Amino acid sequence: MLQTPLINFHRDSGAHLVDFAGWEMPVYYEGLVKEHHYTREHASFFDVSHMGRVEFRGDDALKLLEWLNTRRMGDMKVGQCRYSHMCREDGGILDDVIVSRLEDYYLVVCNASNREKLLAWWEKHSAGMAVNIEDKTFETAMVAVQGPEAIGIMDELLPLDIAGLKRYHFITGNVLGGDYYVARTGYTGEDGVEIILPAHLAHTAVHMLTSQSAQRGRPVKPAGLGARDTLRTEAGMPLYGHELSEEWDSITAGQGWCVCFDKNFIGKQALEKVKAEGPKMKLAGFEVASKRTPRPHAPILHRGEHVGQVTSGVTSPTLGKVIAMGFVPPTLAEVGTEVQMDIGRTRLDAKVVPLPFYKRSKG
Repeated sequence: MLQTPLINFHRDSGAHLVDFAGWEMPVYYEGLVKEHHYTREHASFFDVSHMGRVEFRGDDALKLLEWLNTRRMGDMKVGQCRYSHMCREDGGILDDVIVSRLEDYYLVVCNASNREKLLAWWEKHSAGMAVNIEDKTFETAMVAVQGPEAIGIMDELLPLDIAGLKRYHFITGNVLGGDYYVARTGYTGEDGVEIILPAHLAHTAVHMLTSQSAQRGRPVKPAGLGARDTLRTEAGMPLYGHELSEEWDSITAGQGWCVCFDKNFIGKQALEKVKAEGPKMKLAGFEVASKRTPRPHAPILHRGEHVGQVTSGVTSPTLGKVIAMGFVPPTLAEVGTEVQMDIGRTRLDAKVVPLPFYKRSKG
């Protein structure tokens, strides 16, 4: 099993470790619910070093990335990053990624479970092109600091203008001979940053973050994958392998906003067909009238007929309710539609509600 540069921190902090996409990762420290609430109210940090970090260099790097991505890459300025999908020819989603434009190269952050698949895909499509693809995943670490206090405390701790950083923009620099990257992005529904730094500096950096934030009376505490999942579900954010997969296309998955049809990319023709005909299924949010949680792939029923499937289900710590996402025909995705979810020995009543389930206060 692979380990992140922060594995000793997790063990010393009493983390409950699990196998996640082949990596030994913390699922919780003090407890999922406590970590969830702390992130919503203050600020937590998450080790996301398992995610892939790959650099694209060379004269044809932009050309290749335009071909691979559903979103336009060529109009990004240095310091900008952009969420995008990479699809197969038939429109199936290979992964959702964040692409950043640096001075002389592009950085692609992808999901841990898809990194090796994507490396092979990129190699195939870069044949004959002047591009060098370098996997930096094992040379670096990646940490997300999220919550309403995240920007304020990071602005105090770092010699950078974090408060002035716009969403989906980043700053780079050098410390102790190593390059770092700080982006105003995240996956919790809260404000915050994601930081990439050399692997050998990760433990020291996290120790400084926790100790110095505590000294200032606003401690940034560790949170695990469990809270990360409940936070992103409340925020209606899709997770690869759940709401996103090769089974679904970007439009069906409710992510048509990240498809740019006025350029060429892999899967464009298939997505144009879906757009013209309309998707046969639609992602919807559900409030479940039970304390029991439906699991991914649980059948969704309407008037006794199997009409769709659950993609994610959690007990929402913020809302105090069981919530879920899933695919149903567009006619059944209207708010207020009543359905049932088959969890084996019983069926749970549920109704369609607006997505996202939770939105942070902008104040």
